[in-house]
Amino acid sequence: MRFVKNLLLAVVCFCMLAGQALAADFEMSQKSTIETILKSGVLRVGLDPGYAPFEMTDKNGKVIGFDVDIAKELAKAMGVKLEVVNTDFDGIVPALLADKFDIIISGMTLTQERNLQISFADPYIAAGQAVLVNKKFEGVVKSYRDLNDPKYTVASRIGTTGEMATKRMMPKANYKSFDKEPDGAMDVANGQSDAFVYDLPFCVVFMAQQGGKNLFILDKPFTYEPIAMGIKRGDPDFLNFLNNFMKQIKSDGRYDRIYDKWIKSTTWFNNLQ
Repeated sequence: MRFVKNLLLAVVCFCMLAGQALAADFEMSQKSTIETILKSGVLRVGLDPGYAPFEMTDKNGKVIGFDVDIAKELAKAMGVKLEVVNTDFDGIVPALLADKFDIIISGMTLTQERNLQISFADPYIAAGQAVLVNKKFEGVVKSYRDLNDPKYTVASRIGTTGEMATKRMMPKANYKSFDKEPDGAMDVANGQSDAFVYDLPFCVVFMAQQGGKNLFILDKPFTYEPIAMGIKRGDPDFLNFLNNFMKQIKSDGRYDRIYDKWIKSTTWFNNLQ
């Protein structure tokens, strides 16, 4: 009899614990950003439209780019409307944490420092740092290592992995920061800085726009940088959805079409201001 009582007690305890666990799981799912998005019918995406070809403004003032097309597919998969929230990159993580939008899709590199503040889905593309160099140094500067010298002024955008890489890998160079990457690259083209360190896609686009008149490019990336979507921490349901979403569009051809449109092709140049 005592054995039966103990067995019944164990079963009751197990059921209670299982019930509590299920209740906790249900409560967590109800707090997921997914629920907020579905109830509002709007997916709010934070991005900074100054990073071609990922996000930029066309001549009609419309935000376009690789990330924008990814965001459109994500909103379509969720059955909601897309709202793009223009946000300066320097403050984009605090803005996410302040609930200004639901997700960051803005060419953001997944770094350990950022990962301590927010969660990242699996990377959807990889980039690395390249260097735009003033034409007068052609034949002299053959690698980023050559710029690690006090006689050179190397620029990048403040708060980016380009800045981090410059300070870490070219510490002897004079560093010059800019609020926007086009301003830094143009500073090199005008001969006021000697080199500009930034993500390869931007450097390639800027070179194409400038026609290589005053610049040359060191186009072999010297860093590996996975780019990923960022969300608030503590939301495993949203994270799971995003990872499965990316797997789906990479397997059904949608991702390839977006990649070819913005990364392989340059026909979108004509739409820019």
